Amino acid sequence: MIFDELQEQLKLMQPDIAIIKAYWENAALEPKFQSLHAQTEVETFWQNPKQAEILKELQRIRTMREQYLTITNSNAELAELISMFKDDEEELKKISGDINQLKKSVNTFKISLLMNDPQDSSHIFLSINSGAGGTESQDWAEILLRMYVRFCEREKLPVEIVDHLVGEGAGIKSATLFIRGKNPYGLLKGEQGIHRLVRISPYDSAKRRHTSFAAVSITPEVPEVEITIDPSDLRIDTFRAGGAGGQHVNKTESAIRITHIPSGIVVSCQNERSQTQNKETGMKMLKARLAQKAKDEQDAKNAAIEKKKIEWGSQIRSYVLHPYKMVKDHRTEHESPQPDLVLDGQLMDFIESYLIWASAK
Repeated sequence: MIFDELQEQLKLMQPDIAIIKAYWENAALEPKFQSLHAQTEVETFWQNPKQAEILKELQRIRTMREQYLTITNSNAELAELISMFKDDEEELKKISGDINQLKKSVNTFKISLLMNDPQDSSHIFLSINSGAGGTESQDWAEILLRMYVRFCEREKLPVEIVDHLVGEGAGIKSATLFIRGKNPYGLLKGEQGIHRLVRISPYDSAKRRHTSFAAVSITPEVPEVEITIDPSDLRIDTFRAGGAGGQHVNKTESAIRITHIPSGIVVSCQNERSQTQNKETGMKMLKARLAQKAKDEQDAKNAAIEKKKIEWGSQIRSYVLHPYKMVKDHRTEHESPQPDLVLDGQLMDFIESYLIWASAK
């Protein structure tokens, strides 16, 4: 019995191991490692002006290579051991622990391979804006806000709401999260776009089916040194923060709205108790959006095409609660028949399928 279980567990890991092997070969990481290692063996390497850069890259690939070899070797060895001890239940129980460890290693390494862009480790600002449709879309925007907060809690990513504009009657008009931790940009960059909800409206007395839209944008935080802003290009307004927050937040003009006049970019922050703290967070958001704008413009120029803008109707993912239950990503074709779990923050399957899809492209 335990023999069959262990074989099945090993079999379920094979698609992920195949992805790891294919990526390793397609990215030519082994030849790259050998080339970099050969450079460091040259006697005059210490004179190389790119010495630090080469050593850093070599160490990065060496670490990946060690993980890759551990996984592929363990996969082969465990298959042999299971066959060797198929009639020895005590030995098979010991092997069971090794298979569980391999499963964890495969999942972790697959994600780290797919997130190999240096920017993937950046902290991010995740913004949600409700679409046309009033209360319906504002309620949907709040559901998405909760989904991303729950995802961050599940993945141990520190998250805080830095801006929050309450809707009229229900939900939110907009909100911005600041997310830190391990690879937040790499994990969530694929969430940018339009999210569509189809359901029986709780706000419709006739119980009709409604379609709602909300836009999600992801902006990586940039180091302080990368963006210099002329103070004369800024208009800074203060106002009283809205919503929950106690007497202080409602009685003082601690909230900040910063307008960058040349670009027209507007950011606001009302999460902190003091005006100074809100201004610091607001400036971080502004710099991140200016850096992203510059990157988008450069990418468009290099590709000789305009980056496709987010528009209502060009949704990346649909969440259908009626007449059937299904969440579907329209880029990867990945589906889940359990929207309740997805909306409770179980997004990792969608994130993995996006990263695999994006790497193939």
